[in-house]
Amino acid sequence: MIKYISLFSLALFSTAGIAEEKEVQDMSDPLAVFTQVGVGVTDKGLNFKIGQAYDTGDDTTAGMNLIEVKGIYGDVLGWRSDDLTTDSIDSFRFRNFSVDLTTGRATQIDANYSLKNSLVADETMDVSYSFIQGLKPMGPVTLYPLGGVGVSVGENAIEDDGTRDSGFSTMGVYALVGLYSKITITDKIWLNYNPFWLTTLAGSQNYKDNYYGENQSHILTHEFAASYQISPRMNLRYFANWNQNLDFMDGDHRIEFNYQL
Repeated sequence: MIKYISLFSLALFSTAGIAEEKEVQDMSDPLAVFTQVGVGVTDKGLNFKIGQAYDTGDDTTAGMNLIEVKGIYGDVLGWRSDDLTTDSIDSFRFRNFSVDLTTGRATQIDANYSLKNSLVADETMDVSYSFIQGLKPMGPVTLYPLGGVGVSVGENAIEDDGTRDSGFSTMGVYALVGLYSKITITDKIWLNYNPFWLTTLAGSQNYKDNYYGENQSHILTHEFAASYQISPRMNLRYFANWNQNLDFMDGDHRIEFNYQL
């Protein structure tokens, strides 16, 4: 099953202020915290997201919750073949993000629920906890390495003997390491490249061997984004997601509009 860490559609959140502050945050910063809404037009339907910054109770930290709904009316509004789209929703994503404003270090809880069946279950959910560290800029390039662990839950999961568990069950655990990167072109244009490597660690043999595709216990994913800041509160972004099993042209593509509230 193909998983995208896209931490992204990543408008991930700013080291420059807390939720109550009214000043506009830097929307190009992968560690930016701000209240926002967004809509994406994709090859698999429409995406919607809403992010709410909140008061952590500590002046040195900032937090945000972000909810995304993906692949709405893919059969009607997308342009992929029917076996890659649905007539309703593909997946949901919830993220809770917290950043230490003094160190540039962040933590994230990331939950992805996929409504598509796979080699291991009818539906799946991945929930991970990860650390992100913003490094000092190197000219126009800034790097944000990430590492974490997660647990995978399946509905009607397929056991090693071919039988199915009824309802929801824990299938196994996995690890992920990766990197967010930002390349500044001008004060209004920037690029991102975000590679991630995921591998199963423990669980049923079927999960460990086939979670990322047939006979695949690990996968390398890629995300590329090109962004344009229309105004301090608005940007337009192009995203592409692909992996070692899916080339760039056959990957997911979307145009996303984001507005900072």
